[in-house]
Amino acid sequence: MLSLEWCRCGCNDASQTVPIGEQKTKVLLVTAALLGFFFVAEWTVGLWSQSLSLQADAGHMFSDVTALGISLFASYLAQQPARGKATFGYERIEVLAALLNGLSLLAIASFITWEAVQRWQNPGNILGLPMLAIAIVGLIVNLINISFLHPHTHNDLNLKGALLHIMADTASSVGVIAAAVVIHLWNWWWADVAISLVVATFTGVSALPLIQESLKIFLEYAPKSIDPVEVKKFIECFPGIVEIERLHIWTISSRKVMLCANLTVECATNIERDRLLEKLHTHLQDNFQITDITLQLASPAKPGKVRLHPLFNQDLSLMLAAKKSG
Repeated sequence: MLSLEWCRCGCNDASQTVPIGEQKTKVLLVTAALLGFFFVAEWTVGLWSQSLSLQADAGHMFSDVTALGISLFASYLAQQPARGKATFGYERIEVLAALLNGLSLLAIASFITWEAVQRWQNPGNILGLPMLAIAIVGLIVNLINISFLHPHTHNDLNLKGALLHIMADTASSVGVIAAAVVIHLWNWWWADVAISLVVATFTGVSALPLIQESLKIFLEYAPKSIDPVEVKKFIECFPGIVEIERLHIWTISSRKVMLCANLTVECATNIERDRLLEKLHTHLQDNFQITDITLQLASPAKPGKVRLHPLFNQDLSLMLAAKKSG
């Protein structure tokens, strides 16, 4: 059986990857620096004003700095070339960072909820004006960071996780501002607890899609945008395709989708095989955005000779000789 294997990579080359990686690193560094400086200020004012929502927001801010540090390290590792046993490279490190960011968001939401319950049972005197001032500054810092991160999150699960942290913190800042206003005007201390619970809920809910998407990549699911059944039907439409076996589609990272399959084809010459492979690769890449494609082509199995009973395979002269001797 004649077989031919074709493998082509449609991903970006090194000259394109390096500038993108450097740009991501700069964005993450600037964002982490802004959040780090503001965390110190917010935590200090939160302790002084005795505002739980402000302390919760500061704790969330600290987790943002940690998450950005993880994302920054993952971004650096993902740029390293494939070598040794890491034949796919280190791009999945970014997916792992996104998963850790999502899990940390759930942990933060649980902690804020626990603190809110404790504060409800033991309310304290809250200073509204300092709480309001630092919350407004926090909102401005978060909006600046969103403007930095958002343009770079397309097809990047790692940066998307970092952006979700910032967006959750932005919602937290808005909630703290609202709580500070009602506490200062009407002394409604319970608003601080209520806003903390709202922030915790928003934080936890925003983490679930990130965790789900990360786990799907680790479980090697086909991307959400690709239906393997449609891909199979698409390949079967090409002239010369007889059968498709072992079709696998999975995701290496947010930007790299892979496909491999064994195809039985009817092609008269190797030139026709090459043309078919070229067409398959081009159309799969254009229609499904699959970057790495490996196809093995084989000719249909020829029907074998009909097996006869052993009696009919014996030599006739030997049979007659054996009969005479008997």
